[in-house]
Amino acid sequence: MNQTASLLDEKTIRIIQSTVPVLEKYGEQITKRFYQLMFSNHPELLNIFNHAHQQQGRQQKALAASVYAAAKHIDRLEAILPVVKQIGHKHRSLGVKKEHYPIVGKHLLLAIKDVLGDAATDEIIEAWKEAYGVIANVFVQVEEQLYDEAAMKAGGWKDFRRFVVQKKVKESSLITSFYLAPEDGGGISDFLPGQYVSVKVHIPGEEYTHIRQYSLSDAPGTGYYRISVKREAGTDAQPAGVVSHYLHDSVKEGDVLELSAPAGDFTLDLTKETPVVLISGGVGMTPLLSMANTLVAKQPQRCVTFIHAAVNGRVHAFDAHLARLAKEHPSFSYGVCYQTPENHDRENPYFVKEGFVDLTLIQSMVPDSHADFYVCGPVPFMKTVYHALKQWGIADDRIHYEFFGPAGDLTK
Repeated sequence: MNQTASLLDEKTIRIIQSTVPVLEKYGEQITKRFYQLMFSNHPELLNIFNHAHQQQGRQQKALAASVYAAAKHIDRLEAILPVVKQIGHKHRSLGVKKEHYPIVGKHLLLAIKDVLGDAATDEIIEAWKEAYGVIANVFVQVEEQLYDEAAMKAGGWKDFRRFVVQKKVKESSLITSFYLAPEDGGGISDFLPGQYVSVKVHIPGEEYTHIRQYSLSDAPGTGYYRISVKREAGTDAQPAGVVSHYLHDSVKEGDVLELSAPAGDFTLDLTKETPVVLISGGVGMTPLLSMANTLVAKQPQRCVTFIHAAVNGRVHAFDAHLARLAKEHPSFSYGVCYQTPENHDRENPYFVKEGFVDLTLIQSMVPDSHADFYVCGPVPFMKTVYHALKQWGIADDRIHYEFFGPAGDLTK
C-alpha cells in the first residue's frame, strides 16, 4: 500500500487533500450523478448492482464515504485497507472485475466535473484521474487475490455456480430457508461462520438479472449451504423486495439458483476462548445463527449468550432451535425481546423483555463484559446496541457488526 501511494507526487496528493471538504459537502450529489451517468452509458452493469440500494440512496452514500476516505488518506492508503478488503469481498461475490474499473473511473470524473462545474479545474480533474488509477489498482489487487483464494479452495470456484434447492423450509411468517447443493454433484468449499453468498436470479419479465447477498445460516461442514430469506415488504419509500418475493413465491425444491463462493469479513474468531455475545434483530440473526451452531459444535465449553429481538413470535424464526441449544448446552444462554408481544408470546420461557434491546437487558444476560460482541440487524437496531455497548465501556475491537447492504456508520 505504501509503495502504491508513493506513485503519486506531492503536488497531486496536496490537490486531492484540498478537495476533502468539497467531497464532504457534495459527495452524495457526485455519486448520485455518477450512477446516473454510468448506467445510462453502460446499462449492462445493472446486471451486477442492486437496484433497490440505488433507489434507497444507500449505495450512493456508501460510495461517497469510500471516495471521501480515499481522498482523506491518499498519502497513507494503508489506513483504509480494512475498508478495501470489506468492499473487495462484496465485489468478488458480485462478480466485479478488473475491466469494470476504467468505466467507473471515467464516470466518476465526469460526475465530479458535472456537479462542481468550474470549481473542478483541469488541475483537479487530472489529479483525481491519477489518484483514481492508484486507488483502483489497490482494489484490483485485493479482489484478484480474493478470486484466486475462492477458486483454489477445495470445492471452490471463481464466479457463479449452479446449485439445486434440495429443501425449502418455512421458518416463520416472513422467513424461509433454502438448502442448496451443487448441481454438478461436486464438493463445496468451506466457509467462516458469518460469511454470505451472492445469489443470482433471472426473474421472468425482468430486463436485468438480480444479485442479492444472503448470509449462510448454518454451520460449515454440513455438505450444503443454507440461506434464510426474509420476504421484504414494500413501503411508500421502498418497493417490495423483488428477489425475496421471487424466492418465496416462485422458487421450488428442485429448482436451480446461481451462487458465488462464500465471502465476507464479518466472521467468528475461533482462535479465542473469550465469552461470545450474539445480538440480533429480525433476519439479522442469520449470520449469528451460523456462529451459534459452530460454537456449540467446535467450542462447547465457550460461554455463549444469544439475544434476539423480533416484533413478535409470528415473525420470529429458529426459536425452537435456539431453545434446544440452550437446553442441551449449559454454557449457552438465550433470551428473546419482543417489541409488541402477542399473548402467547409471553409464555415463551425465553421471553425476557417487551420493547427494545437496551443496556439494562444486555447487562442482565451477560455476566462478563470482557466478551466479544457480534451484532447484526436493521441499522437503527445496530446503532442502539452499539451505543449501549459503548456506554458500558466495551472497546471497539470487541464489537463486531455486519451491514446487510452497503456499509454505514454506527457511531453517529
